[in-house]
Amino acid sequence: MDRPWSRVPASVGAALRADVLAATDSLIAAVQAQVPDYQLPLQGNFGARLTAGVSVALDQFVGLLGADTDLPDTRMYAELGRVEHRHGRTLAALQAAYQAGTRTVWQAIGESSAARELPAPVIFALAEALFSYVEQLSAASVEGWAEEEAMRAGSVQARRAAVVDALLAQPAVEPAELERLASAAGWTVPARVAALVVEDAVEVASRIPGAVGRDLAPAGVAILPAVREGFADVVRTALRERCGVLGPAVPVARAHRSAARAQAAWPVHAAGLLPQAEGLLIADEHLVELLLAAAPDLAADLRERVEEPLRELPAGAAARSIETLRAWLDAHGDVTATAAALHVHPQTVRYRLAGLRDIYGAAMDTPKGRLELSLALRTLPP
Repeated sequence: MDRPWSRVPASVGAALRADVLAATDSLIAAVQAQVPDYQLPLQGNFGARLTAGVSVALDQFVGLLGADTDLPDTRMYAELGRVEHRHGRTLAALQAAYQAGTRTVWQAIGESSAARELPAPVIFALAEALFSYVEQLSAASVEGWAEEEAMRAGSVQARRAAVVDALLAQPAVEPAELERLASAAGWTVPARVAALVVEDAVEVASRIPGAVGRDLAPAGVAILPAVREGFADVVRTALRERCGVLGPAVPVARAHRSAARAQAAWPVHAAGLLPQAEGLLIADEHLVELLLAAAPDLAADLRERVEEPLRELPAGAAARSIETLRAWLDAHGDVTATAAALHVHPQTVRYRLAGLRDIYGAAMDTPKGRLELSLALRTLPP
């Protein structure tokens, strides 16, 4: 760290000490006159803190001149930053006070008879020392303010995480306990909520009005108020190209159900197994896929039931068979609609269906068989 005060002769500090320390009252008056937030009576903690800060700063400055050492102690000025934060103020007032104080001290030095006898190079070095000294005091205050902000943010987030834990708990916490936790976190309990599973849930929740989040592995959970139309669009905007899964809207007492649904869908969506649902996946729009994903062995058996009879066919013929079967089932057995979807003649569809019936038999013509084939096709790439 640069120590410009070391380049000022120590004798200058001794010569200026009386005049610099005598500037205490005028410095305080200048701060109070120029900084509206500090236009308070010099009484109680405020007066003691301001007077002590100014006195120590001036005494420390003249004592440093000629010394090749760092600032001995900046805790008092870090505490000033913390106090500003506790009073709900930004650092603007404190920074203005430092600037007003620096101008006042430099004016006092300029009016000192001892300073008038100093050569120009020493005056320049003295000015650099003063400005650097005040910058370091100011930096300590900024650090103290930032530490207080981090502590406050951490405390608030811890309380919000406790709210999320309560909403996900089984058995559910009592409504009175949830209200207590919500009040401590500054959160209003909505009538209905939806769970969003996403990486960086706390960050995403901060962009959604009324949401609380908790970061977990492999993905966190945010609880969102689901009390207005179009809230899914708000979620999409907050995701900012992230992958997320939105559970169903439920009464707040059933928030765990929404979270469980979204958490079950998360690995399927994160793995890209539902390419038609990029970005935000709304879990209730993909219940069949999620059901199959929850029973992978069953899904594999269904897939084998469709694929195994086609393995002896050439690759192109097998692909056309799957395409035709999918289109026919989607069209509920309507040959004309199937032909339109495939852009072929209806007679071509009838010819292909005859071949499919040879392969799959009665499954083509019974409700249960068609359901099984339809489910099996959902295990295949689209």
